[in-house]
Amino acid sequence: MQKSKEEKKEAKQDLHKKLKILAAGDNENPRFSSLHPQKENKKLKILAAGDIHGDTSLAKKLAERAQKENCDLVILCGDLTMMEQSTDNIIGPFAKRKEKVLLIPGNHETVATADFLADLYGVKNIHGYSVKYKDVGLFGCGGANIGLHQLDEKEIYDLLKKGFDKIKYLQKKIMVTHVHPEGTKIEKFTQIFPGSSGVRKAIEKFQPDILLCSHVHEAEGIEEMVGKTKVINVGKKGKIIEI
Repeated sequence: MQKSKEEKKEAKQDLHKKLKILAAGDNENPRFSSLHPQKENKKLKILAAGDIHGDTSLAKKLAERAQKENCDLVILCGDLTMMEQSTDNIIGPFAKRKEKVLLIPGNHETVATADFLADLYGVKNIHGYSVKYKDVGLFGCGGANIGLHQLDEKEIYDLLKKGFDKIKYLQKKIMVTHVHPEGTKIEKFTQIFPGSSGVRKAIEKFQPDILLCSHVHEAEGIEEMVGKTKVINVGKKGKIIEI
């Protein structure tokens, strides 16, 4: 039996509605559908820290601060351990409080150790990878150009590019490294740890809004602009960032 014009019209409208829901990307879940207005995105609030070096009491304080400040995300910029000898209960305090955590390795732990901690606690290692949170793209590279687990400058740049390429369409971007870029104020605080030309090249090419790093303990809290990018040495005490 042939459908009436009205029935055809209704069927077409129903199909169009389903296609719009599927385009929203969550298998017709109406909470995430483009047919349902979403709340306006607020700023992304981040607690970023680095150089914990196995200090479990510090990890607990940072986790408590993230909870108290109602942070959306915690970012750990490497050197979670002290030469890989102190992995116990570094991520645990954050997981216990159900904080969302992104991490990278420093020069005191391997990528394998960072992956182990990420898998154990259900968090994300963004070494060479990227994630989108709210409307912000975050990408990273751990390790350093000196130390136990050394990367050369090309490796650092290539890993950052790999992550950046996945989120380059987003307007807001945060780059996360352990080592600082060369030619910055941070270098003046150390004669041991050189800045990275690979990180510097990535800043100049990708122009992220913010670079979060650690590595040089004496430069904790230092902020400066490199082109359009705000470079922040977050240090072990941590830094609250909103974007």
